[in-house]
Amino acid sequence: MIIIGICGASGSGKSTLAYELAEAIGAKCTVVNHDCYYKDHAHLPFEQRCQLNYDEPEIFDHDLFLEDMNLLLAGKPITRKAYNYAEHRRDDRLDELIYPPEVLIIEGIHVFYDQRLCNLMFLKLYMSVDPDICLLRRIARDINERGRSIDNISAQYLSTVKPMFDKHIRNYIELADVIVARGGKNARIKDILAGYVRDELRSK
Repeated sequence: MIIIGICGASGSGKSTLAYELAEAIGAKCTVVNHDCYYKDHAHLPFEQRCQLNYDEPEIFDHDLFLEDMNLLLAGKPITRKAYNYAEHRRDDRLDELIYPPEVLIIEGIHVFYDQRLCNLMFLKLYMSVDPDICLLRRIARDINERGRSIDNISAQYLSTVKPMFDKHIRNYIELADVIVARGGKNARIKDILAGYVRDELRSK
């Protein structure tokens, strides 16, 4: 199994590239989103869950994510993890299994944080997109898909998103094998990467 990691700022086009690349590769390819692996804080009331920093690395269950990746590498299925952004709660699909694919694409803002996970990646991609573009995309997504208000989005961006980008995410570029400009709909880089992965699959 080939693992491809895609990292970058919130709104940089990670998910878009992941699904576009999966389609272009054409092999048995699965995308897993790292933000399905937020730690569950069921013991906290909703108001406190809203105040957590969802942009810091420690908010993710890195051990569980690594465990699932190793299970797939060992040829075993995993249960599908999910997250409810409105309730700030895990919403796993325990009756739905993900089976080991030929190519696994994993994407997230901190998918390069855990060196143990990086060591499993055949290819590491970093999305390099202007922060203003990322913010505009995030606003549109959070309003349309997650039911957030503009005041809530603004407060979160200033208090956690931008500080965590400056402290952590922007530095992940140093770990990348390929830097992707212009976001997830960069057709030329998508086709180049898909061809490279297909060649690797044939060589195996």
